Amino acid sequence: MTDRYAVFGNPIAHSKSPLIHGLFAAETEQALEYEALLAPIDGFETSLSEFWLNEGKGANVTVPFKEQAFKLCDELSELAQLAGAVNTLTLLENGHVRGDNTDGLGLVADLQRNFGSLVGKQILLLGAGGAARGCILPMLNAGIAELCIHNRTHEKAIVLAELFSEYGDIRAVVANELIASFDIIINSTSSSLSGDVPQIPESVIDGETNCYDMMYSKQITSFNSWGSSLGASKVVDGLGMLVGQAAKSFELWRGVKPKVAPALDALRVKLDAE
Repeated sequence: MTDRYAVFGNPIAHSKSPLIHGLFAAETEQALEYEALLAPIDGFETSLSEFWLNEGKGANVTVPFKEQAFKLCDELSELAQLAGAVNTLTLLENGHVRGDNTDGLGLVADLQRNFGSLVGKQILLLGAGGAARGCILPMLNAGIAELCIHNRTHEKAIVLAELFSEYGDIRAVVANELIASFDIIINSTSSSLSGDVPQIPESVIDGETNCYDMMYSKQITSFNSWGSSLGASKVVDGLGMLVGQAAKSFELWRGVKPKVAPALDALRVKLDAE
């Protein structure tokens, strides 16, 4: 029987994961099927249990179930433990479920692909929600000089800074502390979904600054448009992060590393055609 994988979410019809993993499977000559499964808001655990009983081998988890998936795991990677959320589930041979979080690894890989080495970089992270939390440790492990977190609710930024303080130079900052420019500014908020921009001083951007929005769309996101208008060196959306985190999941499940660039190119073409 062909190995079965899936992504769970609600909503889920928009998911690009089946296309991405299909491309990975074809490229690496892996025999598997991957589908998008809609789980009821109050029925994720039941849906997941049925998936395991019906020959499921591994699953991705997207909103709003990442924190719930975290609680259902028998084993957790360090990244998942610190993220407090899981986006990759693997059914082990002993029947246990292992939870991983590949979001941050996907982000760092895409940052390096677009901006080069992160060693010694000053990075500003906008937002202190789940998307931000899952990416902090991989960025610190990449050798950055300092990570500043700015969030509308400052207390949430403080909590994250304290949680990861032993792993690198990290601090929570309020808006009036954002005076000098940064090498990279990452928007982890959902502001671009509504066409808004986080309220931060324009001084954080100069001609050497790169902007990265975790959101992606056919058109340039509002955050990247704002950064570009202020003279940012380069602006990149989160489509590469999406493909990158999927590649890390695929590698965990299958033991082979798929190429990100061809899948990313195919996905961008499909997105532009929609």
